[in-house]
Amino acid sequence: MSIERAKAHLAQYGREGDVMEFDVSSATVDLAAQAVGCEPARIAKTLSFDMGERVALVVCAGDARIANPKFKARFGCKPKMLAADEAEDRIGHAVGGVCPFGVEDECDVYLDELLRRFDTIYPACGSSNSAIALSPSELADIVSGSMWVDVCKLPA
Repeated sequence: MSIERAKAHLAQYGREGDVMEFDVSSATVDLAAQAVGCEPARIAKTLSFDMGERVALVVCAGDARIANPKFKARFGCKPKMLAADEAEDRIGHAVGGVCPFGVEDECDVYLDELLRRFDTIYPACGSSNSAIALSPSELADIVSGSMWVDVCKLPA
């Protein structure tokens, strides 16, 4: 089960007990915000991009969108979302629970700068009904090897 994989990752940092599991779906930003009880912007959604042999996971604020020119400047290509039916095999988590915890080795994790606006953010934990409360710096510490990037924009 994907949530167990995420919890195993979080256990390395003593945070597996902080995973919240809900009786309702948290598979979308709006549903997650309702389940957690926060504004949608604080939901840290993880978007997956097909980079050929690798997968780029971009964790970004719930109100942010990928800025195509910024993405292309950073990664040297247009953003191409990973096909939903490939997510579980290539990432280790299915759509609705994609998160940066306990992912496959072919995944590179990037944290968008817009997350730093908040003291607390809520990424999923591998299932469509889970989340964890973390500060952006805690997220960076827990996802070793992650890098901060500026590839998103807020809606006009």
